[in-house]
Amino acid sequence: MTFRIIIAFTLLLFSLKPIIAQDNPDLGAWYMYFGGIEFEESQFGIHAEAQYRNHNIIGDLEQLLLRTGLRYHLKDGSATFTLGYGNITTEDVGEPNDTFYENRIYQEALLRQTVSTASLNHRFRYEQRFVENQDFRTRLRYALFINIPLTDKKFNPGGFYIPIYNEIFINGEKMDNIEYFDRNRLYGGLGYVWKKNLKVQIGLMEQTLNNNFSKTQLQFSLHHNFQL
Repeated sequence: MTFRIIIAFTLLLFSLKPIIAQDNPDLGAWYMYFGGIEFEESQFGIHAEAQYRNHNIIGDLEQLLLRTGLRYHLKDGSATFTLGYGNITTEDVGEPNDTFYENRIYQEALLRQTVSTASLNHRFRYEQRFVENQDFRTRLRYALFINIPLTDKKFNPGGFYIPIYNEIFINGEKMDNIEYFDRNRLYGGLGYVWKKNLKVQIGLMEQTLNNNFSKTQLQFSLHHNFQL
């Protein structure tokens, strides 16, 4: 099985090589951890998240995002609700660069469903944003996550799957230089279930801003929940 994992990820990396090899200012990379703590016989849990985002493949920081929250799961597993906080450090491209900070409070609802063998998650998020030297504003986000199993093991340990998502961002207020439409993210990749509570993914995300500027992000993510 380890050999199969190496072959699958090697093939994916070779397919991405022409994109990565180019001297492409429109290519960045995000390295992400999504996890948390789940308590045995409790509907409550803790969300933990860290994202190291680069203007390039590595070394030129775009954003450092740290997010946490208190989660509540419905007993049947059909939905999770989160109240959380995020801290974001953003830097302009190149050196020297400008840095600004943001504190963010958010409320989230994650609804789960199954269609045939695919797993679908609908995520609704409402954010209150406190950006340094800017007016207070809010933002609405909707994301549809689709995971399609590629092997008989489906989403059990040893199973491969295709993760796809699209997320749209809508600002709650229209201000100078800020339109209602903020951005859209479209992602596709390859995932592997290492253990019951541990998954890894690699893929590409295309982010389009409200000024029609678009940038491709190479994404590596680790998904891990601890059980207590």
